[in-house]
Amino acid sequence: MNINEIRSKYLAYFKARGHAVIPSSSLVPQNDPTTLFTGSGMQPLVPYLLGEPHPEGTRLTNSQKSFRAEDIDEVGDNRHTTFFEMLGNWSLGDYFKKEQLSWFFGFLVDEMGIDPKKLYVSVFIGDEKNGVPRDTESAEIWKQLFAGKGIDAGIVEIGSEADGSRLGMRSAHSTGSGQGRIFYYDASKNWWSRAGTPENMPAGEPGGPDSEVFFDFGTPHDPKYGAECHPNCDCGRFLEIGNSVFMQYLKQSSGSFGLLPKQNVDFGGGVERIAMAANNDADIFHVDVFADTIALLEHFSGKQYDDSRYQRSFRIVADHIRAATFMLADGVRPANTDRGYVLRRLLRRAAQHAQKIGIEHDQKEESMLSRCAAIIIEKYKQAYSELASEDAYKMITEEIWKEEKQFGRTLVHGMREFEKLAARGHITGAEAMELFTTHGFPFEMTVELAHERGIDIDEEGFAIEMKKHQELSRAGSEQKFKGGLADVSEKTTRLHTAHHLLLKALQMVLGPHVKQRGSNITQERLRIDFNWDAKMTPEQLAQVENIVNQRISEQLPVVRSTLPKAEAETLGAEQEFGVKYPEQVSVYSIGPEGATEVKPRYDEAFSIEFCGGPHVANTSELGTFKILKEEAVATGIRRIKAIFLI
Repeated sequence: MNINEIRSKYLAYFKARGHAVIPSSSLVPQNDPTTLFTGSGMQPLVPYLLGEPHPEGTRLTNSQKSFRAEDIDEVGDNRHTTFFEMLGNWSLGDYFKKEQLSWFFGFLVDEMGIDPKKLYVSVFIGDEKNGVPRDTESAEIWKQLFAGKGIDAGIVEIGSEADGSRLGMRSAHSTGSGQGRIFYYDASKNWWSRAGTPENMPAGEPGGPDSEVFFDFGTPHDPKYGAECHPNCDCGRFLEIGNSVFMQYLKQSSGSFGLLPKQNVDFGGGVERIAMAANNDADIFHVDVFADTIALLEHFSGKQYDDSRYQRSFRIVADHIRAATFMLADGVRPANTDRGYVLRRLLRRAAQHAQKIGIEHDQKEESMLSRCAAIIIEKYKQAYSELASEDAYKMITEEIWKEEKQFGRTLVHGMREFEKLAARGHITGAEAMELFTTHGFPFEMTVELAHERGIDIDEEGFAIEMKKHQELSRAGSEQKFKGGLADVSEKTTRLHTAHHLLLKALQMVLGPHVKQRGSNITQERLRIDFNWDAKMTPEQLAQVENIVNQRISEQLPVVRSTLPKAEAETLGAEQEFGVKYPEQVSVYSIGPEGATEVKPRYDEAFSIEFCGGPHVANTSELGTFKILKEEAVATGIRRIKAIFLI
């Protein structure tokens, strides 16, 4: 089965069960500075999982574009990718464990045709120390589901992952009734909260057990991963294909756990991984979208994917170009910082590994990487409209080609620096790091060239330097990107509401054509990017500031409404740049005095915007608004940073 078939079947399956199909969010998180990229299906839905009403109701489903930069260095084996699609379904205080587990099992077995004898599951063993019971309910549901397919599913108590090598598959055959198929693990594997395990959760934090489904490829166990194999073993026999999170508990101020008033379901399952299971093929790069790219690379390189000397490079090119294509479509451009740096790294690694399989870079001809991107666009354009236009095709292929040419020039300069170091017969870890960070020369290329010439290179020293570099980058990123919609604190909520007032004030001072082009909100300050081609004057900034503070002093109500998207557009509600909205949308209007949810009085409102929240109830809660800085960030794009003085 191919990914388009699986995606369509999944969405149709849950639509038939009362779920609204909502669009994928952008890879660039909207109003969420906690992370550079959207890395899971639930990430854009955090406000709704925490209590905000969703305009499409209490049953939702979609396929979410996702990217995890931490997996870049893992790409090259048979299962890791950076970009992936996460199929998801959510219950916001609606159905719970019985429906969720039954539906997903039914989808895998009845819709996908997967042999239930190849499926294994995990459930939460409980946390006696923190007073959280074991999830016997999920275990019993699974026993019944397997029994319905004629399978006697025994239960195995693994506990911690470390115990897995002691209590694995061989023990499972003699534990409980029948063959071990339901495995109990501890909180490190089968518990979800934003803060991690139960003991790390602060008071007021929701969380709950989860239940994972694994597909058994039946490959031999590698004893280097432990004496026994089990579903969470890293030997490659088992593949997790879906995880149902049951947001069930709320941590109390006493440290104990109580039940949430509304219990939610958050499910995520990788499209590509489900394809691997449906096709009983342990290599993710045999999934159709990769297979077509690899066939193109084989044709022009004259190399074969199955040749172990080149397989890793084939995989890296195929993965990185797919990720880069989607990043470019969502507005990311190659740069030396933040998202742009990640994109640049992907493209340059792809170019480097294309050379390794014999595809030489040519400054005059169309790049092979652009041709690979064209395959990705063709595969996905029906499901993701941002890839479908001729303008999108032209932009994506040209940006890839431009970056590839620039990298070619970088390699020429890097080679000169490498030759200077190589002349001494030894390259230290710090020098290899300098080649990488200052001159953009990939470490893999440094190692390869050094080995070809018999030059000693301190790879261990480079690893130490790289770890320092990553820790510094991570620390900076954590400081820079804390907060966001995942943060529903009072300070963030106030600044999020002020963001609406600020945009309207900018339109009043500069003109109605001014639109938001990005935002970033933390507890400390708000930031808005907007289209304007000149530095704002002190007088203009003072006008904007005064308008915002005037509306705050008027104590205007902030009213939430759920409307059809077409009606909200007719009202002139502001939309976030690049966001695709569902057919029912959440709209926040500010003012006039006396407006309510029953009578919003849109025609008299100061501001109307598509938005998911969170917001204050009245502008009187905000305080005194102060603009700190106005600056340029790109051609035709300006940025304002602002705070509350009180």
